[in-house]
Amino acid sequence: MRASLIYISRRCRHRYRKQSDKRTWRQRVQRQDHHWNIVMPRLVDAFVGWRYPSTPTKPPTAASQHDGIATPSYTTPNASPTFSFDIDVFDIFSTSPQASVSSDSALSVAEALVANGYLGTTPVTPSLAISLQTLELLRRIRLFKASFSLEAFAKLVCYYYSIPYRRTVRNAISDAFDIYLAILRAVKKRVMGALGRDSPDWRARNGCPACCYKLEGEPVQVFSRLFCMDGNNSLKRMRPLGGRKVGDDRVFSDSDYYLPQGFVDGYANEVHSKTRQSDARPSSPDINGDRLDSLDVDVDIQDTGAEGDPTDGDPTITTCTKNWKAAQSDDKKRSWDVFEETGVFVSACRHGFILWIIDMVRSGELARYPLATIAKALDVFDKRTMCGYDVGCSFLTTIRRSSLSQRFEDAGSRMCVNAFHGYSHEYSCQVQHHPNCIEGMGLEDLETMERIFSASNQLAPVIRYASAYRRRVLIDAFYQQWDEEKYINLGKMLFDNYRQALGIIREQGIVVAEAMKSLALKPEDLVKFAADERAYLRSLGNETSQDLHEIAYVEGLQELRAISANRSFLAADGAPDLTFMPPHAGPTNYEAETSRTRKIETSRRYLDARRKVLMLEVADLEVHLGITSSWQPGDADYIRVAQYVATRKYQRALSNLQRLVVQRLFELHKMNISQTGYRMRRHIAKNMQTRSRALRNAIITYNIAATALDPPRPKLDWDTVSHYHLLQEFELLNDTRADVRDKPWAQPAVRETVRRARRVARAHEEIASVNLEAQRLHTSIHDEEALFARVLEHLRRTNDLAYGAVLEYTTRRRAASAHVLTSLKTLYALEGFSGNPMPGLRVGGPPTLPFDDDQQAMSRQDVVMTEAVGRTGGMEEVEEEDIEDDDVQGELTALTDFYGTLGV
Repeated sequence: MRASLIYISRRCRHRYRKQSDKRTWRQRVQRQDHHWNIVMPRLVDAFVGWRYPSTPTKPPTAASQHDGIATPSYTTPNASPTFSFDIDVFDIFSTSPQASVSSDSALSVAEALVANGYLGTTPVTPSLAISLQTLELLRRIRLFKASFSLEAFAKLVCYYYSIPYRRTVRNAISDAFDIYLAILRAVKKRVMGALGRDSPDWRARNGCPACCYKLEGEPVQVFSRLFCMDGNNSLKRMRPLGGRKVGDDRVFSDSDYYLPQGFVDGYANEVHSKTRQSDARPSSPDINGDRLDSLDVDVDIQDTGAEGDPTDGDPTITTCTKNWKAAQSDDKKRSWDVFEETGVFVSACRHGFILWIIDMVRSGELARYPLATIAKALDVFDKRTMCGYDVGCSFLTTIRRSSLSQRFEDAGSRMCVNAFHGYSHEYSCQVQHHPNCIEGMGLEDLETMERIFSASNQLAPVIRYASAYRRRVLIDAFYQQWDEEKYINLGKMLFDNYRQALGIIREQGIVVAEAMKSLALKPEDLVKFAADERAYLRSLGNETSQDLHEIAYVEGLQELRAISANRSFLAADGAPDLTFMPPHAGPTNYEAETSRTRKIETSRRYLDARRKVLMLEVADLEVHLGITSSWQPGDADYIRVAQYVATRKYQRALSNLQRLVVQRLFELHKMNISQTGYRMRRHIAKNMQTRSRALRNAIITYNIAATALDPPRPKLDWDTVSHYHLLQEFELLNDTRADVRDKPWAQPAVRETVRRARRVARAHEEIASVNLEAQRLHTSIHDEEALFARVLEHLRRTNDLAYGAVLEYTTRRRAASAHVLTSLKTLYALEGFSGNPMPGLRVGGPPTLPFDDDQQAMSRQDVVMTEAVGRTGGMEEVEEEDIEDDDVQGELTALTDFYGTLGV
């Protein structure tokens, strides 16, 4: 109660002394930021002195502790306090409304506050301060619950102080929190500098030891590094509405995750947007109510001059490109005019460590974002990289038509599609670009970005209306925490991958061996069959512009002939076509007869208008095709194109049937996933009923189209289609040449054997990859511990103020490394493990520092690591903790595993 009265009385007292401030919000923010930048180096020193008050010869001790958060005290060395002052504070641990601060006169008010464990809300003459413990609590909460808002925390503080919530409290905590994070970033820079990890691109080069820590004598891999990239539109930020100016124009550039905007913009306009002339011509229904497909043709692709997306570098419009563009178009229409940043474009290695982030500004997923990522990868990584992307097939052509073409080819780098997204691509694309079909990929699905975005979407509510500066700060902090968690779970990930690969080899290897024996096949036969299949799919080709125009012409003639068949009906001034009706007993319903007459008249007017439009379109196509005399049903050209149209309709009906079956398989599998909730199960069950009806209708449509072929293709029934589980079974039906079914590679038993053999081959590659990555990880931990020991000993002997911060960093890192070593120890004990359980030698030797002539601390590493392993517990505890991972991540893993059994 007393705290409430003091707070309210001060608010009332300040109300009468407040003077009118004529400055704009932007001016106030700029001036305040300027003053903070001036005192920031001294604030960092004061924070280090407060946080780590002990001398380097002793471990740091806390003066007091609240809920596990240390609260050290600090006074300026060799100085006596010469001034003191009282200030209003927020301290959630003590709930004291006021604090008395004593300090040396040489310190500014801001420094004195930090030296006493508080941070002022303004740099010059603060009237309110927030305790550093309170700000640390907020930071830790946000590390593990990204959606926790500042407003919620401010309300919590007000609750503890028994005062009403006010926006001024939230603003004060928010301003102080910005500065607190800036101080922590400066401290981390000092730590990284002391460890020799502050060089440009150090994190991207060395952040993932399993990818980067190359060893002497290790086998040469097909790909030196696997990484993936993708865009996400959840992390949007609203742009100012009503022409308002931005008040907070600070720019956050203190991050090695974000690529500089100037670097990204250097790849703008390398690809121009393309549009199809046919898009402006709407399709029209024929007299039977079907869509006239002939007018929706992929011809006359035009360069609009605007910046293009990642697929616009490919001159052909494939089904892969169409599906991707269809998924992107709605997002563009909704977001360009409302949001300043429409999302982020992120890249990560196969183990989940973030590489780089790019803001997508007032645009969709433009080509500049993946091009900039590839350019940075070419600058930083070794040769022979593999990058997974949703549209990697089309984007590969875009790279070859860009300024990166020669560098990309010289590096021997490649692109592929992600495993999950790859099944929406054409099968001819999958056999070339799907991870299951590429040697050296192992069991990697490269769907890492989906798992990352599933977690980072928690940030969306708290950054939607934030400033550009605070949005980037929160995104940067989130991905730093993500990388720390990925490192902790890295050993467990390698263990799981190894166990999965062993299971595939053990279960499917026997099946493949028996199948090859029964079919009298050799390993080289399987390779030949796969090559024959790719060659066959390439021979199918795409429809030419001439073919598409001829299709449109013949279908136009057919519809025109059908409409013109009843000339007397269309002719308004023709002879009346009278029909005498038998006498009708009873009353006549004149309203019903009038309505029927009106409908007939409306149909007549529509058909007459449609006939005139068709005549113009047919005449236009005849000019375009150079036809001097209209084709008749008996002409050879007419018969040829009519047969082609029937085949085309058959293939489209088959494609639609295939899509519905794959969706049904997806929903059936999702129904059996343990993480799927009750509501989702009911929703899927309801959709499956609708899908079943759509499947039956699609089967009817397919059978009609199959019967129209010459010779007719076999019909399908519900029982047959409902048991289809391989995409190849549809692809075989897609060709109307009867001889393809007689080829050896087209036999169902052979295709299944090839698919399983390919999966076993990828499993063997995964075994070899994990053997290498596990030894790399083990070696990096061994060398890192030696580095930590040398650095700490050097800082202790030189009485460096960074000793406390480095010790805290290394303590947490050692605990994480001990957790990883426990997982590696379990991997080494796994039955079937074939790798080297001992650490190796890094190429070029362990990391060195300028003071490495002092080797006194080397002998301490084994003791420290043994103690850390003892603190982390055994593998049983690790596995039990890992069970509590997010449901969404487990669900995505189960789905990608399921799709790994499909098709290729």
